Amino acid sequence: MASRKPSKDQPASFEWTSENLVWCAEQMKKYPPGREASCAIPFLWRGQKQQGWISIPMMEAIARQLSMPFIRIYEVATFYTMFNLTPVGEHFVQVCGTTPCVLRGSDALREVCKKVIGDENHVSEDGKLSWLEVECLGACVNAPMVQISTKDGDHYYEDLTADILEEMLSKLRRGEEVSIGTANPRRHTSDPEGDNTTLNDPTLYDGSRAQPLRELPDSTPPAPAE
Repeated sequence: MASRKPSKDQPASFEWTSENLVWCAEQMKKYPPGREASCAIPFLWRGQKQQGWISIPMMEAIARQLSMPFIRIYEVATFYTMFNLTPVGEHFVQVCGTTPCVLRGSDALREVCKKVIGDENHVSEDGKLSWLEVECLGACVNAPMVQISTKDGDHYYEDLTADILEEMLSKLRRGEEVSIGTANPRRHTSDPEGDNTTLNDPTLYDGSRAQPLRELPDSTPPAPAE
């Protein structure tokens, strides 16, 4: 599980990039005066995308920006496990450890991460990789799977084996591109393997099976007797 304690090693300060300053200003326009606190989660998420994790100076800067007590921002950041309170690698690997993925071999993926990267919440020496076991990521049909997060986005990698994941991590470390989505060449997105075998009859969707509406019986209640 993600650590809910801030890192002992903190940067001296935090400043938004010019692009993110503009983004923050646009977000604040969405809320009426006095409701700026509604931006707390979006700002923390944007800050994490900029820095890779949530530092105390970042929380302090956001609290000042939204005219909120620091403790309120701290409470939000420490409550939600999607916020990283310690540094992560350039490629942050989140291994799903919920039942469907376990049944399909996620234990082997976890062992690969230990072998290639080290312990959970540990950043590799080159700064390229870190990993964490997380709860269900909602791609059970393509289990086992991982989500890999970078500053540029969060992507799913599915139908994995230990060998495939180990090769992926090596490519990411070398700066090579890794295909997003299923690693099973016989599967299209989340479809079953192979060709489609259901809903192939054109009459199911070309309108030829449509029946005219039947006239329904009069449902008007009879008038009360006088």
